[in-house]
Amino acid sequence: MSSEFRIVIVGGGFGGLWAAHALHHAPVQVTVIDRRNHHLFQPLLYQVATAGLSPADIAVPIRSILRRRKNLSVLMAEVTGVDRAARVVETGSTRIPYDALVIATGTTHAYFGHDEWRPFAPGLKSVEDALFIRRRLLLAFEEAEAGSDAARRTALLTFIVIGGGPTGVELAGAIAELAHKALARDFRHIDPQQARIVLLEAGPRLLASFPDRLAARALRDLESLGVEVRLNTAVESVDEEGVVAGGARLAARTVLWAAGVAASPAAGWLGADSDRAGRVKVEPNLAVPGAPEIFVIGDTALVLDAAGNPLPGVAPVAKQEGTFVARLLSARARGAPEPMRFAYRNAGNLATIGRNRAVADFGWLRLTGFAGWLLWAVAHIFFLIGFRSRLMVATEWLWSYITFGRGARLITGG
Repeated sequence: MSSEFRIVIVGGGFGGLWAAHALHHAPVQVTVIDRRNHHLFQPLLYQVATAGLSPADIAVPIRSILRRRKNLSVLMAEVTGVDRAARVVETGSTRIPYDALVIATGTTHAYFGHDEWRPFAPGLKSVEDALFIRRRLLLAFEEAEAGSDAARRTALLTFIVIGGGPTGVELAGAIAELAHKALARDFRHIDPQQARIVLLEAGPRLLASFPDRLAARALRDLESLGVEVRLNTAVESVDEEGVVAGGARLAARTVLWAAGVAASPAAGWLGADSDRAGRVKVEPNLAVPGAPEIFVIGDTALVLDAAGNPLPGVAPVAKQEGTFVARLLSARARGAPEPMRFAYRNAGNLATIGRNRAVADFGWLRLTGFAGWLLWAVAHIFFLIGFRSRLMVATEWLWSYITFGRGARLITGG
């Protein structure tokens, strides 16, 4: 097959970026399309939202990452559809032809049929989300300091996180440390240590994808930080005054959503079958049924493991899928035999609950406490893209560890 074999990758997240990297030496022309100009290390996004890191610490321009890839170009554009018959990706007025298409567009927030909750309970998927949440958190303390009404102060100093998965657990722990440590001596008329952090989970335990023992340890660690965890508590409504959950109203001016996600509109673009979360059902080689030239990877794809369970929406899954599809397309471009089936190698699960607190599950090895936290920190620094990002994050964490401070406490935007 000629060197003009054209591959379009939609999405500059983990899956798309790893696919692009792995096609470096293939006889193909690659175009990466993303609506933003940066790759985001999403596992640390909650630290931007809670003033622990700045956006530039965890986000790198896609062009900068891929600038040495001579067979690759980057286009910042919003994909609006795919013309399968013409083999064209549509981005507004531009149509980009392809011989093979890789969709790696990730997920968005899912409110389980209650989109009216969205304005009152923002989720965390982008830099913009993180900066909005940071502003909201820090303004709550400032408004409480300036106010005199006791009930309003109580509501301002109550923070509710909905969802007990890794994002919810990490957010709740980070907010507790922000209030009880970093801001403890910064105010004169309020005591930030009296802030109330409530984590609501509809299920019977936290961290459903982790073993029971680690989930129980995460619960104890959160409670030791002063987080009020309510299990088996489904949210019934959310408004600007707080939430109703388990039949009771909780007054709060800051409510954060970490309870569910839905795939991007890729299934609609492709006219492909999908599950209830919008994930595209794919073949064992990650191709769309009936369209061997189209591949869907990462959080956008429904991929089952050997036991018939969906693979989790985590970075290692997306990276391995991206690398697999790149190997397959490289073989196709060369006229060589293609790998037939994707098999995920479990890279483990990690979640941090706060300073010196984390849980790590590798199947054969399970860690908690300081050992788990140290492993979590080293792993996250190692997988950041770029020496500058690794150095900045390591420096910020070291400073925070020594001083209990948080160096990104700027209230910006409007």
